[in-house]
Amino acid sequence: MTELDSFVTVGRSGLRVSPLSLGTMTFGEDSGWGSTPEVAHAILAEYLERGGNVVDTANIYTNGHSEKIVGDYFADRAGARDRVVLSTKFYATLHPGDPNAGGAGRKAMVASLEDSLRRLRTDYVDLLWLHALDPRVPLDETLRALDDLVAVGKVRYIGVCNLPAWVASRAQTIAQFRSWSPVTAMQIEYSLIERTAEGELLPMATELGIGVMPYSPLRGGRLSGKYKRDGNIPDSARAVILDRPTAEEWTVIDAVSDVAAELDVTPAQVALAWVAARNAVTSTIIGARTQEQLRSNLASLAITLTPQQRHTLDAASSPTLDHPASVNAGPGPQMGFGGSAVDGVHRPTWGTLTNSAIRY
Repeated sequence: MTELDSFVTVGRSGLRVSPLSLGTMTFGEDSGWGSTPEVAHAILAEYLERGGNVVDTANIYTNGHSEKIVGDYFADRAGARDRVVLSTKFYATLHPGDPNAGGAGRKAMVASLEDSLRRLRTDYVDLLWLHALDPRVPLDETLRALDDLVAVGKVRYIGVCNLPAWVASRAQTIAQFRSWSPVTAMQIEYSLIERTAEGELLPMATELGIGVMPYSPLRGGRLSGKYKRDGNIPDSARAVILDRPTAEEWTVIDAVSDVAAELDVTPAQVALAWVAARNAVTSTIIGARTQEQLRSNLASLAITLTPQQRHTLDAASSPTLDHPASVNAGPGPQMGFGGSAVDGVHRPTWGTLTNSAIRY
């Protein structure tokens, strides 16, 4: 059993975070399916009272309303803001028609952060995330601008989201070579249904000292327990944007449901427990539209999957990885040993890597 206040260091930094981070994409009803400010504040209060310390938002979440809701909450509670790890993201534009209002260029980044700080009612964020790849902006421009923001105290740590492994590794190399602020953390989609990050992204993060904070661990609700083979598909404003599960996804959904029945818990709790226990995962980002959903998600910390249950889930969700992952996970590493048993290999294979984070 893991407690919410069992803090974990992020990558090679000294930043300490809870094993579950609170995502706030559901804060605000602007998209037609989120929480009211009052409910969002209640969710925030309960998460923090339980010992959680990471609040993750973005400039684009509910068109900036999410940031305002979070900012209003902390503004009314003296000293509370400095005790949390508050993060936001830049890249998406809130000003259609302005070519410099979005992307990863210096002008857009600085303006986006200033707007976010006003909505959040704070003078700094602990983590500033590049939300997506901008192929039209030189990577060193983005990294230098981020380093400048750290230097002036408006940002404490730097993170990246949704970048290909080669871009993220190049960013880390450039930052280290030029003594700029390093990439501390990475957000990627990762769940029992979406495991392709195991081919490149997760091994890269482990090697380069980047903490991994997965989002969408329930794959947009597919692993929540609401999807049933009998045709019971959630009827909500958010669910309708998703296609029906594929045959492969139903196999995973069934396996999660079977393990949940064995443990007498919900499928969502099983899916979250699986992600949280994976190699290289630092803190899993959970979302909640209601306090009941938050409590259910937090209850996943009490679940310890047995080796057999992990095997069942792993087998049902085994991903097809891009070349050369299949070679390196199979015969590739053995080709240089001439049939000999060799100990002391520089680093273990991906399947035996352990979480490098330090737990307190």
